[in-house]
Amino acid sequence: MASKKPKLKVISLGGLQEIGKNITVFEYDNDIIIVDCGLAFPEDDMLGIDLVIPDISYLIKNMDKIRGIVLTHGHEDHIGALPYVLKQLNVPVFGTLLTLGLLENKLKEHGLNKLVTLHTVVPGEKVKLGRFQVEFIHTNHSIADAVALAITTPVGVVVHTGDFKIDYTPIDGGGMDLHRFAELGKEGVLLLLSDSTNAERKGFTMSESSVGGVFDDIFSDTPDNRIMVATFSSNIHRIQQIVNSAYKFGRKVAIIGRSMVNAVRTSIELEYLNMPDNTLIDISEIKNYTDDKLVIITTGSQGETMSALSRIASNEHKQVSIRPGDKIIISASSIPGNEKNISNVINELTRKGADVVYEGIADIHVSGHARQEELKLMLSLIKPKYFMPVHGEYVHLLSHRDIAVSLGIPKENIFVMNIGDVLELSKKDAKVNGTVPAGQVLVDGLGVGDVGNIVLRDRKNLSENGLMVVVVTIDSASGTILAGPDIISRGFVYVRESEDLMEEARAVINDALIKCEMKHISGWSNIKNIIRDTLKNFLWQKTKRSPMILPIIMEV
Repeated sequence: MASKKPKLKVISLGGLQEIGKNITVFEYDNDIIIVDCGLAFPEDDMLGIDLVIPDISYLIKNMDKIRGIVLTHGHEDHIGALPYVLKQLNVPVFGTLLTLGLLENKLKEHGLNKLVTLHTVVPGEKVKLGRFQVEFIHTNHSIADAVALAITTPVGVVVHTGDFKIDYTPIDGGGMDLHRFAELGKEGVLLLLSDSTNAERKGFTMSESSVGGVFDDIFSDTPDNRIMVATFSSNIHRIQQIVNSAYKFGRKVAIIGRSMVNAVRTSIELEYLNMPDNTLIDISEIKNYTDDKLVIITTGSQGETMSALSRIASNEHKQVSIRPGDKIIISASSIPGNEKNISNVINELTRKGADVVYEGIADIHVSGHARQEELKLMLSLIKPKYFMPVHGEYVHLLSHRDIAVSLGIPKENIFVMNIGDVLELSKKDAKVNGTVPAGQVLVDGLGVGDVGNIVLRDRKNLSENGLMVVVVTIDSASGTILAGPDIISRGFVYVRESEDLMEEARAVINDALIKCEMKHISGWSNIKNIIRDTLKNFLWQKTKRSPMILPIIMEV
């Protein structure tokens, strides 16, 4: 009897039904390749958490099968988790020049730059990785050097678009390789994975070059005042247009924000950013120039607490402070969940006399993601047998599914997946078959994965209800109470204004401890539980609040 042929497995460990931490696994027999490995930013209820990265326990379990990590572009949600993941999976990484340049900055910060093997590829190149062959195809996005992937497998060709839009007048002059997508469609594509971010939006996404004219208009209307522009550090095309306008109007450019400084330096070194001679100055030199001769490019377009723009808004930046009349341009759209932070920063800047321009007031931002008509074009060129919408929340994936159905792809051939779902494909069929571990790993400072749901629950409780510490001293021989109970309140009530409540609480705990003596209960854990339960019930009856209660028993 002939052995059963292996199937191609496609597994997303992140980036489905969520924004960020994009990572997709392709597995055939004893070979695995990974496409992208990004991070997500924490939600409001993730108190103290810095970053969220994918759960890679499935990859660690199958480490010996991994032939490499392939990157589509250099955005955080596609490369940001690599410094953490590569500490556990030391496998080669393949990407274009700028993508690897931005990654290298991150690896240096983590002391990994000499330990990880990076392979630079160019659009049109093909790389053999086990039973897979990966072809890199030039696309347009809000960062230079973005590529799509055509992955040849033993069961057929899979196309992964990466993040894309179809820009006929891109800043770098390199249009999307639509001819190659059309050729692949003619040759036959088994599965298409396509960017769904803007699947709900009708029409076409505007060209990045349209923003340049808007910058020119704003610069022209601001002849005497200083100009600051906040944008994503990775949006090199946007930075190029700011630089172009600055040069046109005779202004010097200063850069602030660590990620912005690193991105600009790397882009200049790799010649992705054209900085005219004598245009770029150090931030320490801005005092030597009048306001009408300055442009400051900064991070903080999302209102991040520690970003340069937020610190400027709150008067905490060492080198830049707001002056009345400053023109501040926020050239980015808000990532879902960041709206409040951005609004707070805009209010602070306005309060200090700045004139703030943001999306909705002027067209100072265009998306890097394809809208419906571009998604239709991609589907029409590729003509896939099976389709899997990726990169977006549930509503985005469903909208993309509906677009595919409108173009004649059978609904049963479209897979709206969850992270961890395993899509199995042969030459003849495709089906979802099982799941693998998937989810999120929380990064808190230097700790990776050591903060879980229970710790987050405790942090939330502490933030909402505060802490009560109960200190009791007990005689180790007899078990009698020698001192206490003393109660310390932090974040629950102000003790001086709640003396009656605190006295009652002491009396209640004291009665409970006397009962423990009478019943000869001497185990620390038992006594602590009794203190905790007694005080919890009392405080709930009196205040309808449940602070965290921490009993401390000292024996002498």
